[in-house]
Amino acid sequence: MQSLSSAIHAALMTAEPRAKCFATRDVARRWRRGELSWQFDVTMPEYPARPDEPELLAPNKMPKRGKFGSERARIALWHSLAHIEFVAIDLALDMAGRFGEQMGDEFVSDFLYVAADEAMHFALLDRKLKSLGNHYGALPAHGGLWEAAHTTRHDVAARLAIVPMVLEARGLDVTPATLDRVRAAGDEHGARILARILDDEIRHVGFGTKHFMRFAETLGNPPESMWKTLVQRYFRGAVKPPFNDSARLAAGLSREFYADIAL
Repeated sequence: MQSLSSAIHAALMTAEPRAKCFATRDVARRWRRGELSWQFDVTMPEYPARPDEPELLAPNKMPKRGKFGSERARIALWHSLAHIEFVAIDLALDMAGRFGEQMGDEFVSDFLYVAADEAMHFALLDRKLKSLGNHYGALPAHGGLWEAAHTTRHDVAARLAIVPMVLEARGLDVTPATLDRVRAAGDEHGARILARILDDEIRHVGFGTKHFMRFAETLGNPPESMWKTLVQRYFRGAVKPPFNDSARLAAGLSREFYADIAL
């Protein structure tokens, strides 16, 4: 029987996007069926495999999208979202493979569930791009999205604090406005995709918050103050309003966490 860590490692080192989606969903399915052994005999890579395209650029080198109503701006939006979801597949896989032995069965199940969701999100967005006569990889993409994972690779509390509870939580804040713009432009199909992603991301942030709070409690630390300390130490940037307080609260992330450190 293949080990859990070997299967996750293989998915992380699959570069081609369609193949990575299949590999990720296969790992999650085999884990649910009991077809992978609880062994962590393969170390997770420092960096996952990446396709030759898109070209990855520093944030300050990314081209401007332009006004939302233009075709160029619409394609740039969907391409950017597809890239975020593609990297999110690896973030969830790495979470399960890197910290699963330490954190236990439920942790692994939760984050493999997230990985399968992210693969489905990417597939939806990739099909959206193709319906517009484009494809993932055709435009440059943000090259710094893996940085938070790499910086926190030795600390599960820091990884949970930064990736689900800051980066994914930010998605809860910004997606509703994007959804409204897409719907106002008459793209109901695109709006349905974003609504599905938003619903799923509430659950994803909830998984991260749940496991962070449990871990903090095992250390005897107040979760809110521990989270703030880790964010100040590991997050390069600011926790910025406006916040989608209702979605964050649905994910278990109350204002006690973030209100007094927001800029």
